[in-house]
Amino acid sequence: MGTTQLDTVPEPKYWHLKTVLSEALDSDFAVGEILPNERELAARFGVARATLRQALEQLELEGRLQRRRGVGTTVAPPRVGVDVGASQHGWPGAAGDSWQPVDCVSAAAPAAVARMLDGVTGDEVHTVRRIRVTHGQPVAAELLYVPVASVPDLAAIEAPSGAARARGVLRELQRLVMDGQDRAVELGSARADDARELDRLPGAPVLVVTTRYFAEGRTAAVSVATYRADTCRLTFGDSGDLEISHHTQERQAS
Repeated sequence: MGTTQLDTVPEPKYWHLKTVLSEALDSDFAVGEILPNERELAARFGVARATLRQALEQLELEGRLQRRRGVGTTVAPPRVGVDVGASQHGWPGAAGDSWQPVDCVSAAAPAAVARMLDGVTGDEVHTVRRIRVTHGQPVAAELLYVPVASVPDLAAIEAPSGAARARGVLRELQRLVMDGQDRAVELGSARADDARELDRLPGAPVLVVTTRYFAEGRTAAVSVATYRADTCRLTFGDSGDLEISHHTQERQAS
């Protein structure tokens, strides 16, 4: 990579630097290769480190770079297409579901989830944690919130905790007749627990897919799935229509 004069470029410096870096990634680096440190790159291109960080963050957001714990910034492999189309899945845990149950706890639902469940803050829900693996790599983590009322027979199942409890909740949920589902997709930042499971740094860009499942005239469950933005390209299938509005809570895919 050679030094590029940026002072006369009319567009923001970090944006032009991002373009230059992107071209260098194609020609000078291999997938998985570690980039020079920020000090070297900033000196090479004659920019402030703050400008360099903006360019690197944009490239990470676009899936060109990965920040890896204890390694540094590396060139990312091509994104993997991950299907999130409603036509591909019924209830979570149904046959063909690619998610792996990890744990389940019963506690009060977060306020935002309680609103989606048409309940009140403090109502107890079963929270199932699952992980999705593609080509041997963890690509998404999910929290599935299931009201106690949606799985009334769960108490009869001898599975007090862990993955067995999670599978029990999923089995009971599938007894309901689904009325439909809706889905919203937005850009977010990885929380500490999701980052740990997905081998990312806290605050790394992620895609958050929120799904509401309807049965018996009410919201029977809510899924909040966090996908790695650096490796995932979400697809919706032939019938996965995507609706976008300017109001976050109204952005839905069905």
